[in-house]
Amino acid sequence: MRKGELTRAAILDVALNLASRNGLEGLTIGLLAEKMHMSKSGVFAHFGSREDLQIEVLKLYHSHFEQEVFYPSTKALRGLPRLEEMFARWVKRVTVEIASGCIYISGAAEYDDRPGQIRDALVGMVRVWQEALLRCALQAVEMGHLRPETNPQQMVFEIYGLILALHHDARFLRVPGSVERAQIGFERLIESYRMPDSTPNVNGRNNKSTTT
Repeated sequence: MRKGELTRAAILDVALNLASRNGLEGLTIGLLAEKMHMSKSGVFAHFGSREDLQIEVLKLYHSHFEQEVFYPSTKALRGLPRLEEMFARWVKRVTVEIASGCIYISGAAEYDDRPGQIRDALVGMVRVWQEALLRCALQAVEMGHLRPETNPQQMVFEIYGLILALHHDARFLRVPGSVERAQIGFERLIESYRMPDSTPNVNGRNNKSTTT
């Protein structure tokens, strides 16, 4: 990477840290310039506007999320094993973000009623993740891991709700044991939809147990 690219990447790393703690609206060129020991014009030289900077921070956060949660999860078997891996990695990331903050969640509060490019970018990223969860839930039904009457949309809604509750109780209320409660809630949810007496085989499809 050239010097300019390295500087831009360093600015984005610091900006992401600030936005995670203070929200995207708390991210200012002045504060960022101070943290980087640069002039405001020096920061502006790498980003056309504050909004451009905020969108680039969102993209960086989304990239980190994909690298830590989504892509590693795709190595698990399709269907329920992959859905379980996604949730486990998601929870692991949230436990790290308890100290810093989740831009998806804080951004939703900041931009829920503020139309514009930042809201559009944030909504698009969240929907991409929800669609990935939905695909796994649908595959789990198709492959016989979950009951045929399972409502995948409802299931994803409840999974997302568990993460929101975890973040709220762990970060805002500082309630001990929040991670364990989220995991128990997920296990209970899966069991309510799981096909009885069946486990995925090496190909991801169910092997139903038989008795004689």
